[in-house]
Amino acid sequence: MIKSELSEIKKLYTPKNCSVTRIAGCYVDGEKNKRSVFARSFQTLPEEEMYKYFDIFRKALSGSVGKSALTLDITNEAEEEGGQQDFLLKLRNSKLKDDDLLDDYYGRIISSFDYVGNYLILVVHDVYDIPQKTRDEEVNEDASEDIYEYIFTVICPVDLTDAGLAYDPETNEFHDRKRDWIVKLPTLGYLFPAFNDRNTDIHSVMYYSKDAENLNEQFIELMLGAFEPMSAGSQKETFEAIVEETLGEECSFGSVKNIHEEMSRMIADAKEQLAPLTMEKKDIKGLLEASGSSNKKLKTFDETYEKVSPSDTPLMMSNVYSARSFDVRTPDVVVKVKPDRTDLVNEKSVDGKDCLVIELNGEVVVNGINVRSDMEVQDE
Repeated sequence: MIKSELSEIKKLYTPKNCSVTRIAGCYVDGEKNKRSVFARSFQTLPEEEMYKYFDIFRKALSGSVGKSALTLDITNEAEEEGGQQDFLLKLRNSKLKDDDLLDDYYGRIISSFDYVGNYLILVVHDVYDIPQKTRDEEVNEDASEDIYEYIFTVICPVDLTDAGLAYDPETNEFHDRKRDWIVKLPTLGYLFPAFNDRNTDIHSVMYYSKDAENLNEQFIELMLGAFEPMSAGSQKETFEAIVEETLGEECSFGSVKNIHEEMSRMIADAKEQLAPLTMEKKDIKGLLEASGSSNKKLKTFDETYEKVSPSDTPLMMSNVYSARSFDVRTPDVVVKVKPDRTDLVNEKSVDGKDCLVIELNGEVVVNGINVRSDMEVQDE
């Protein structure tokens, strides 16, 4: 799912657009016991509660695509009869009205989810009448040909509030505050089927993880039957290893600077592209070639790539390229430059030493103080 598709579903979780038919939940204690379960029509909820549920579900649709919000492909094994996909489809088709199916669902989540503490499982069923979009991306609410029927599950920690004093307006005094069990925003959530190309995709799941570096691979495999994703941090480390091991002794300041500038160009060329920019094996090789890597090094690329990234997982550009700054680090100095101004930083030999030379362009501020360069002062 791309950002606009996530946003489209997120807009459903508002009073004006809500089409959710039913909500169900299970409260699980720290010993993995089901303490409480419920299921009811979503539209019968008090307005105040409905808003709280909107906040919870909207949070799981607010992740950064490719980092905390991932589209996972379901494995062939999981699509066989009796597999995870089959079970999720049965749950969706039940519209959350089958108590035995729901109880089985909660049990599967509890056995797959590794968490210390209490938590609340929430799941909703919705049928979305997909409005048509014109060629200029305008939405025509009066025209629709397809529906998107799905279930959306989130898992929220339930923690005690902090101890403290609270004001009692009746007595005009402060007293010890009663500690309550509060439902926090979700740490994990998933939308099934995924809403790919603005339509139902039963072969994929939209998965949200609050912690982008701890995706809970066990849960993904056991509960969803999906391929394990590579975290954003792992993608960055993989890309760096491919570059370092391919270039070897040619991995210089200049070559990495060229790679950064070529990636900037690739991003600019794909600016109008809706889908996130990804790099497969051939794209990374083309990037190194365009950045000036020697043919000698490129001959070893395939071997290096297979060693570093045997799964051949596409890398998202947003995970391997820093749009905030071009960083140069030594044990004692860190230099950060705007990603589009790498021309201001160069490597030169000064008095026989390898030095990083930064052009002082415009206003210079040192420790908050506006200064002039020593060269300007000496010239006077």
